[in-house]
Amino acid sequence: MRANTIIVSELAKRLGCRFEGRSDLILTGMATIRDAEADQLTFLSNPRYRKELSATRAGAIIVAADEKTPPGITRIISDKPYIDFQRALEILYRTEAPDRETGIDQRAAVHESAQIGENVRISPFVEIAAGAKIGDGCSIACGACIGRDVTIGGECVIGYGAVIRREVEIGDRVVIGDGTIIGFDGFGYAPDESGYHKIPQVGKVIIEDDVEIGANCCVDRATIGATLIGRGSKLDNLIQIAHGVQIGRNTVIAAQTGISGSTRIGSKVMMGGQVGIVGHVDIGDGMIIGAQAGVTKSCDIKGMISGYPARPHLEALKRDAGIGQIPGLMRRLKELEGELEALKRSMDAAVKRSDPSKA
Repeated sequence: MRANTIIVSELAKRLGCRFEGRSDLILTGMATIRDAEADQLTFLSNPRYRKELSATRAGAIIVAADEKTPPGITRIISDKPYIDFQRALEILYRTEAPDRETGIDQRAAVHESAQIGENVRISPFVEIAAGAKIGDGCSIACGACIGRDVTIGGECVIGYGAVIRREVEIGDRVVIGDGTIIGFDGFGYAPDESGYHKIPQVGKVIIEDDVEIGANCCVDRATIGATLIGRGSKLDNLIQIAHGVQIGRNTVIAAQTGISGSTRIGSKVMMGGQVGIVGHVDIGDGMIIGAQAGVTKSCDIKGMISGYPARPHLEALKRDAGIGQIPGLMRRLKELEGELEALKRSMDAAVKRSDPSKA
């Protein structure tokens, strides 16, 4: 995307930061430390990229006050470099939005009992079922399906091919990514000797304000009650949220995570990619769950858990280090067995030499 140009002094002013270096440097965009050119801005917030600073060609950088940078680079001094990086992106790449086309495309199928708010855009091949309510300022992309008695608040964005099934409740300013399905039946079956019998899934899904859900996710409806995603939570692509899961406010979940039924996730939880959580457990507020962790029991600790089965991160690192030593220990054990066998043969030979009758 083409960036707007801005001089460093103006950008620093808008960010509320001070700067050191060329006040008249014109910035034409942002790039990584490795790729930035002399007319571009970069940033440093993760220490692992500090080693790349010496080779950067960037004209300016957003950094903390105590961060050392190469001579000649203009510094924008920030207390929160990552947050100011995000704000700088908004400033540099913000464009004047054209008047958004609103209205219902003639190729959409909207039931006569559906209630459509003001300034709504409904694209071609959208289907909106009976009793649905769409709030003001919503945008619904091509091929999306909105089921019976669904309620969608104001200023929501529903992506291409997304499916919002019956009786789902969605708050304001919610983003649903392309291909995501909200409110399909939970995975529930009662087994007996004749097979598996489907349990009716008569609950619903509630998605609170300011939630963002990525592409190709599935959020199942509850068997009874509700599956809930709390205000401000953000879900990456390719995530499975099973029936009856409760997710607190401002929780972030990375791609390919799967959360089993009736699990309760606290607020401000951070999950890495490919986390798996069994059903009917509780995860405390503010926890961090490392990528590919397998959570098999309830947990409420300060800090991070990781590994399988998941445990405090330092403990998991020690366990993994110990497992890594096993091949060497096995080799040493075989060597010791060989040495012991050789010693036994030597001792037997010595006994025979000292007492011929035992030969």
